[in-house]
Amino acid sequence: MHKKRVVVTGLGIIVSNGTGKKAFSEALFKGISGVKLISLFDTSGFKVKTAGEIKDFRPQDFLGDKGLRTLDRSTKLANSAAKLALEDAGLEITESNTNDTGVAIGTTLGSVNSISEFDKEAMREGAHYVSPALFPNTVINSPASQVSIRFNIRGFNTVISTGFTSSLDAINYGADFIRLGRAKIVLAGGVEELCIQTFLGFYKTGFLAGLKDRDIELSCPFDERRNGIILGEASCILILEELGAAMERKADIYAEVMGFGTAFDPYRVNKYTLRTEALKKSIEQALEKSGLTPDKIDYICSGANSTPDGDLVETLCIKEVFAGKAREIPVSSIKSMIGECFSASGACQAAAGICAIEKQMIPPTINYRKKDGRCDLDYVTSGARSSGIDNVLVSAFGPSGCNSSLVISGFRS
Repeated sequence: MHKKRVVVTGLGIIVSNGTGKKAFSEALFKGISGVKLISLFDTSGFKVKTAGEIKDFRPQDFLGDKGLRTLDRSTKLANSAAKLALEDAGLEITESNTNDTGVAIGTTLGSVNSISEFDKEAMREGAHYVSPALFPNTVINSPASQVSIRFNIRGFNTVISTGFTSSLDAINYGADFIRLGRAKIVLAGGVEELCIQTFLGFYKTGFLAGLKDRDIELSCPFDERRNGIILGEASCILILEELGAAMERKADIYAEVMGFGTAFDPYRVNKYTLRTEALKKSIEQALEKSGLTPDKIDYICSGANSTPDGDLVETLCIKEVFAGKAREIPVSSIKSMIGECFSASGACQAAAGICAIEKQMIPPTINYRKKDGRCDLDYVTSGARSSGIDNVLVSAFGPSGCNSSLVISGFRS
């Protein structure tokens, strides 16, 4: 059976350095950081004080006032990004297309704060007196479910929870539904909120920059000074469509989803491995499924997040996959500007890749000052770089074994 082509026709994004495709794109290419002092909770007792927090988020600006009171931050962020994506695509969910429309959202920690608040009230008031309004937010599928409810989407509804690779995996999941003829439209992406509980999780496991004496609190991927992540929050939704359906409604097409690969390396929980096999396999699979040879990749939107081993293993892997061409392919990490947004990061990187194709420009890795001799690729660090870009590789990987890669390309009819 001939597989259908999958294109991107809309982009809704809310991150710390910009809301909406236009603001996000402008911030990326100007190298504007969204990392600021945390205001969502008190950090006076912690060494780390900053994050990629989305300041002044007002969901009513996107969704109106109705039905927001009982929703948690993750769910509000996901619905707001979905609204932006639908508007950007010029797409309305109607009786004629609702059954052919699905939702796939990647999230892992979105319900942690809600679970904590639910348990807190149960302990304080007694289990019989907990507000039932708190319960729906404690389940991880709340953001995806509420997107379908709000926008009257009756097709499949799926949550992908694979940690650092969740939203990239969700994009692939949605694309597969379209390729197999099971959907014509998919809202795919990811969401992760910043809260004290997730902050403490990364803080106590030692992942955050600035935890050790004399450490700098900075996201500086590939830089010798890197010492951990700056945590971020984000919601990013892509509108994926079957090519024929998109062309029939005369939609603007931003890019085409070409190939995806994934592999798992069971090394150790919460520790990066310097073994490159799994990440390498995911990249090779993505290239193979896209029908592209390594020399056709024009830009690598890196998953590097300023961890010493994470940035190094990606560098080593790129050199293995691309061999003699490795040092000729521009590489950059947008996490230097928005922080590590965990489950939502892959979708944000895909969005950056789309913007790079549209503008024919590569966003920079900011905060790069001191060269690490082991990280020796063509990192774009001195502002945005104009470049011919047809094919972008997006990589996502984490310290507990998940590795996923996506190839997106400029649309060619």
